[in-house]
Amino acid sequence: MYLVIGGDCMDNQTIMQYFEWYLSDNGLLWKKMATNAQELKNTGIDTLWLPPAYKGMKRNDVGYGVYDLYDLGEFNQKGTVRTKYGTKEEYISGIEKLHECGIKVLADLVFNHKMGADETEVVHASPCYFHNREQKCGTKDVIKAWTKFDFPGRGETYSAFKWNHTHFSGTDWDEEDQKKDLYLFEGKNWNRETDEEFVNFDYLMGADLDTDNQEVVDELLHFGKWYVETANLDGFRLDAVKHISSIFFRDYLREVRRRTGKELFSVGEYWHPDLGKLLHYLDDVENEMALFDVPLHYKFYEASNNSGHFDMRNLFTKTLVSEREKNAVTFVDNHDTQPGQALCSFVSEWFKPLAYAIILLRNEGIPCVFYGDYYGLPNCGIRPVEKLPVLLKLRKYFAYGEQKDYFEHENIIGWVRQGDEEHPYSGMAVVLSDGPGGCKKMEIGKKFVGQWFYDVTGKCTDPIQIQEDGFGEFYVDGGTVSVWVCKEAYEMIWTDCFDFA
Repeated sequence: MYLVIGGDCMDNQTIMQYFEWYLSDNGLLWKKMATNAQELKNTGIDTLWLPPAYKGMKRNDVGYGVYDLYDLGEFNQKGTVRTKYGTKEEYISGIEKLHECGIKVLADLVFNHKMGADETEVVHASPCYFHNREQKCGTKDVIKAWTKFDFPGRGETYSAFKWNHTHFSGTDWDEEDQKKDLYLFEGKNWNRETDEEFVNFDYLMGADLDTDNQEVVDELLHFGKWYVETANLDGFRLDAVKHISSIFFRDYLREVRRRTGKELFSVGEYWHPDLGKLLHYLDDVENEMALFDVPLHYKFYEASNNSGHFDMRNLFTKTLVSEREKNAVTFVDNHDTQPGQALCSFVSEWFKPLAYAIILLRNEGIPCVFYGDYYGLPNCGIRPVEKLPVLLKLRKYFAYGEQKDYFEHENIIGWVRQGDEEHPYSGMAVVLSDGPGGCKKMEIGKKFVGQWFYDVTGKCTDPIQIQEDGFGEFYVDGGTVSVWVCKEAYEMIWTDCFDFA
């Protein structure tokens, strides 16, 4: 239902995650996105997923240690006015520039927890086992919990709501005894409709929001409307959804859409390699959102570390994009999988072009490109992915028409896009191998009979001619991807001159 971002669209859509974990704390990201907006649009990016823009528990917080949702870099709180990425003024003007260039914006919503409270409170709580959150492991205790959020730097601007322990289910720290444990507050239960890991995976970190509390729900709805209207947002990326009641998000998205009158495309992060978990969640939320295709990411990771022994015929087996493509956002890597992070599963450099060809040049799902793959990860000494801008332009201009798959070989797979009338010179043949090189005979279509096709990647230098039956013999070198397009498309890509007159 919400596959298309912002209404019906004939052209392919592509998201970019516009940050990585180790960006410098220089406050320049919002300025950079404004400066780069037109270049990103020309390359083929039409939606940016921006990092959490509100004040965290410290200035260099990536955004997931949420302190004040309403402080977008406007108030002197936690020792800073700006966030890691800049000021509110720069954020709003940056979004305006993106919109001027035809780029939509997804804001990152972090509703699981709050951190950096202003004061502690004395709370009655019971410790629970970390491996079984539904089972208490001690007698009721009195702890000092960091649960009082008064926002002295903002006061009551935008919202008079003040958070206290009644708005949370639990926490993992007792300030009185300086003790880390998992504490469930008296009179509370962990939210239901969450992932079943640890029996109930409601708790993740910080002070855990109680979305069974109507005051909490009302405040988050107030914030959602305020945020959409203040920043002119086009949708959301929803953080850590497996730790939050699925029913909450189903109802929340419906109500914020009603209050704002906007479609608000939304994609949730349900981090689990098991397709069944993702499908169950989508059923629970009644398909009100898309999800990131985590199972496909792990397929890429496995293939890139298997030295050519991965069976490419099974690449899409038990992936979200193969089972429910209209709810799938495909990706190769992100800020959680990059080196140094807890979920590190970074796809090997040699396989990255293959993986991006797979998510960008096929007709299922919406792909999301990682900032660190586009610009590189200097903190880790990792270069930008080879030919990624070329693959993005191929998607934007030429990856259209009927798709035919050729997945009968364990190493060499391919597909064709046969082009359409709406996109001049569209159509392509894609062939890739995680092992030895070779060729694949594929049907590109009789309308291309006699035409010469060229490998845009430059790996195969000799052109091939389409035969009278509409087939061609498309080549690929070992461990690479080749994308074959007609002469006109090839010249446009390499001259960066898309003149269709």
